[in-house]
Amino acid sequence: MSPETLPSWPDVAADLIAIAAGRASAHTVIRHARVANVHTREILDWDIAIAHGRFAYVGPDASHCIGPATEVIDAHRRFAVPGLCDAHMHVESGMLTPAEFTAAVLPHGTTTMFADPHEIANVLGLAGVRLMHDEARMQPCSLFMQMPSCAPSAPGLETTGFEITPDDVAEAMAWPGIIGLGEMMNFPGVVGGDPKMLAEMAATARAGKTIGGHYASPDLGPAFHAYAAGGPADDHEGTQEADAIARTRQGMRAMLRLGSAWYDVESQITAVTEKGLDPRGFILCTDDCMAGTLVNDGHMNRVYRHAVECGCDPFVALQMCTINTATHFGLERELGSIAPGRRADLILTPDLRTLPVEQVIALGRTVALHGDLKVDCPHLVWPDSARNTVRLGKALVASDFSIPAPEDLAEVTTRVIGVVENQAPTKALTRILPVRDGRIATDAHPDTCQIALVERHRATGGVTNALVSGFGYHGAMALASTVAHDSHHMIVVGTCRHNMAAAANRLAEVGGGVTLYADGAEQALVELPIAGLMSDSPAGEVAAKAEALMAAMRAAGCTLNNAYMQHSLLALVVIPELRISDLGLVDVTKFELTDLMEPA
Repeated sequence: MSPETLPSWPDVAADLIAIAAGRASAHTVIRHARVANVHTREILDWDIAIAHGRFAYVGPDASHCIGPATEVIDAHRRFAVPGLCDAHMHVESGMLTPAEFTAAVLPHGTTTMFADPHEIANVLGLAGVRLMHDEARMQPCSLFMQMPSCAPSAPGLETTGFEITPDDVAEAMAWPGIIGLGEMMNFPGVVGGDPKMLAEMAATARAGKTIGGHYASPDLGPAFHAYAAGGPADDHEGTQEADAIARTRQGMRAMLRLGSAWYDVESQITAVTEKGLDPRGFILCTDDCMAGTLVNDGHMNRVYRHAVECGCDPFVALQMCTINTATHFGLERELGSIAPGRRADLILTPDLRTLPVEQVIALGRTVALHGDLKVDCPHLVWPDSARNTVRLGKALVASDFSIPAPEDLAEVTTRVIGVVENQAPTKALTRILPVRDGRIATDAHPDTCQIALVERHRATGGVTNALVSGFGYHGAMALASTVAHDSHHMIVVGTCRHNMAAAANRLAEVGGGVTLYADGAEQALVELPIAGLMSDSPAGEVAAKAEALMAAMRAAGCTLNNAYMQHSLLALVVIPELRISDLGLVDVTKFELTDLMEPA
């Protein structure tokens, strides 16, 4: 069963009533379970009856719901907990299509996801969003899509492959799998009353759907209050306790994220565990998880365990990734709990604190057992237009990656993007670097290398060059990626211009992905042929290639946790402090372009 074939509650209410009353038989009955009731925070020794992909009876004894054809599952007093919900995430960050992402997370107990496909929107526009939506609707679980709000994320500071308009948003709100508006990243636009941003939010509100938030600023003064007044109902960009408190006080949900590189739960959950705020305003999410994290560490079960390890009561943590999420999106009567009429999504586990996932039921059928996927996750036929998206316009050469400087100067003071481990924000640094042969040389500073933004949507041949610090690379190397949030041009970071050119040309050859060159030879390659963002290969295969990439990055001197994620965000011109775009270096504290070299 999939969302396309799941009958609505009213359509099967008569059957559910008959089963609960004992006049008809359930399709499946789970006996001797310890049901985690997230409505009351109770553990109840109850049975569960399921029919038509929904819960029909949840109570002390379901023997009256059993007929000759009923499948009976003995829980043996294991806990039955609602299937886990990811409130904010990007499928593309896993380097996987919706089908393969679903196949990776179902064994971990995630049965509902709310995904913002703004990555593909920047490359393929509304047509790309529709492709994601359509494949999501085919999956054996609940994968909702949000309509992306910001492509480009910061108008005037970057150029994307396509632009999302208010008319696009209004059109998408009528699609069956669209749950609301994706994260409103252009927070300066909202605060300043930008008509386009207001029109997108108005179209969403008129459709009765949820507006996603993204306020990536430490300013909690009038600007933050103005943003909240605009309608965003949640925010996942908080990094400290004060952020979570400020958001919930304004009636927003504070989404606390643990992704592959974002560790923002521990610093914010103290608002609940120590300050005692009402946990109904708090939700757990991942935001960005790479395939390796999904395969090796888990998904929302990983976030849940981390919250518990941070001192959160297990039941409260469970609410934060089930009923709180469902309520936030207006789906409390549809999912998020084990209760009559809801979608029959649950996990059987022997321990509520560590949550080992032994059996997963989604939409009424077993989809995973002891870590093994038991269902098919159907694939869409992705058109050629989604597979041929890397257009450089010319073969790049080493000179394209030179950073010119006045020849009459021996050294220059430059602005440098400073990477911060495990966080999305960067630091705006300065370095004094030598000038040789009319260009800036980086070898005088051991932890400063070049970064380039290569235009790849319109074949302009454009290359923007700047500097970055924090990766620790050494030797002659380059890392190139067509995953470059959110414009998704190509980011190349390297210590050698020849390797930078070779890596960029290689990605054009394979249709997108990530590659690392060292000493003139390719050390690792992850092919991402769909929009230059995703692979339709199984998660295990993509994870293995991604791990080889990480190993090559470590061999090149990088010891940061999940450094590739940091790499892919260096063009995200809506998160402070300093970023790169196809138009130049961007000061995100002021939302304006800035010079690479400071005045002498």
